[in-house]
Amino acid sequence: MLLDTHGRTATDLRVSLTDRCNLRCTYCMPEEGLAWLAKPELLTDDEIVRLVGVAVGRLGVTDVRFTGGEPLLRRGLVSLVERCAALGPRPRLSLTTNGIGLERVAGPLREAGLDRVNVSLDTLSPETFERMTRRRRHADVLRGLAAARDAGLTPVKVNAVLMPGVNDTEAPELLAWALAEGYELRFIEQMPLDAQHGWQRAEMITAERILTALRRRFTLTPEETRGSAPAERWLVDGGPGRVGVIASVTRPFCRACDRTRLTADGQVRDCLFTREESDLRGPLRDGADDARLAELWRRAMWGKKAGSGLDEPTFQQPQRPMSSIGG
Repeated sequence: MLLDTHGRTATDLRVSLTDRCNLRCTYCMPEEGLAWLAKPELLTDDEIVRLVGVAVGRLGVTDVRFTGGEPLLRRGLVSLVERCAALGPRPRLSLTTNGIGLERVAGPLREAGLDRVNVSLDTLSPETFERMTRRRRHADVLRGLAAARDAGLTPVKVNAVLMPGVNDTEAPELLAWALAEGYELRFIEQMPLDAQHGWQRAEMITAERILTALRRRFTLTPEETRGSAPAERWLVDGGPGRVGVIASVTRPFCRACDRTRLTADGQVRDCLFTREESDLRGPLRDGADDARLAELWRRAMWGKKAGSGLDEPTFQQPQRPMSSIGG
């Protein structure tokens, strides 16, 4: 098992497939993009399948989520999902995506063994979408969402980040739209993971502000059970529709964290906000067997800190941005 000194067990693996993205979201990266990882630095499909196999076969991982960057940019994604679905014991498989291109591959991904998707969409306005992402692809995302729902990749969850002076008034409209379409909306507080290191706590739209805006239009009833899920959830107007808020900054959930992360270049990260990584790619390519890889992974997780440190005066933003870490 992937235990740490605070008694937590990591059973949820986030696997980044690439650091590249076809959007340029203002809260994530500059308009010109970033210096992408060279292909030899990336884990190959065989290496990813092997490491996922170590995680589920030897370390007790039960859930695997493919992330990026934008994971749909990874060639051979459908085959990769199919191979991971064939592992034993079979993990639950999900994907976090911006939705561009999902319309084309939602069906094949479902047939390959993908269980569900999270799609990022911050606004219902094509103009605001272009302002936030620097791309005119709003309609593509909507079509991708519909294709995922029709393919049975449910529950389809929509992730939204609210930015001051940009889309911060859209929370009620986003929720009404998600309920009508059969999606589960989750608002995410903006986190200090932008490549520009321009994040400011004072400018962040907090969970409390989001909930206040939603309560002006909807009746929200909190769900009592949360477990290790990052989102606090509420029934909307008595249900069955729900809305979630991931308040990593103002309401951290570190005590129940069950996640371990593998970057696209084969580094283990025990926390989204850590500045330390443990290399698995090097030992893997040097011939380490599965038992050795599992032991290195256990060591990487054992020293996980009690919390993210966001509220500490000594907190320093990770060197890697979110697009390079994987969500």
